[in-house]
Amino acid sequence: MTNVTTEAPTLRGVQADPEDLSSASRQTSVYVYEAPVRIWHWINAAAILTLMVTGYFIGSPLPTMGTGEAYDQFVFGYIRFVHFAAGMILTVGFFGRIYWAFVGNHHSRQLFYFPFWSGEYWREVLYEVRWYLFLAKEPKKYVGHNPLAQLAMFFFITLGVSFMIITGMALYAEGAGQGSIFDTLFGWVLGLVQNSQRLHTLHHLGMWWIVVFMVVHIYVAVREDIMSRQSIVSTMISGHRTFKDDRPD
Repeated sequence: MTNVTTEAPTLRGVQADPEDLSSASRQTSVYVYEAPVRIWHWINAAAILTLMVTGYFIGSPLPTMGTGEAYDQFVFGYIRFVHFAAGMILTVGFFGRIYWAFVGNHHSRQLFYFPFWSGEYWREVLYEVRWYLFLAKEPKKYVGHNPLAQLAMFFFITLGVSFMIITGMALYAEGAGQGSIFDTLFGWVLGLVQNSQRLHTLHHLGMWWIVVFMVVHIYVAVREDIMSRQSIVSTMISGHRTFKDDRPD
């Protein structure tokens, strides 16, 4: 009698259980975020982080340093320079992102609108709220942003960053002086809010608006990468959305 030996199937030369192989065969990938979108995302994140740190110190300056005469110190000047430079990078990047919304794929346009007219969209938003509150048993699958994420991106990034750019440039126009290009483009903002202190306060509150979003955004991205049915963090690195099952819903 011939002895029959049953070996475990292999995946790229590594032993794997049939269940693992079945799972691997079901995984699919869709190219969602193009390279310009991914590059903008990470540059935008770095610029916002820099702006938050330097903006905080501009609003709450460091204590006076007694290491020498005042004319030998330029710490606050460096902080303001870094803040202004990061603000310019944020602004140029945002306009580049708007351009790519017109020439990129349809996922690149999700940042700039949400279908408020659709009842189905709002039902999906409510389902996502229930999922994030641990009231739904399992998440749904989405190729791009889920409806709640799309809504949050619109209000916190599209509107929030626009607000910060406009108020920030209006504040910069004060230093640039009357007649400057910044005063010509953004001087009206100071007249609209009536005084410089109020403009500073609004800009500072806008910073905390985006801080709240970034904290929640990081938490949700990591949580979804673990608990959802598709990749999240790696998608913004590779551009590919990978699904963990082959169910269509």
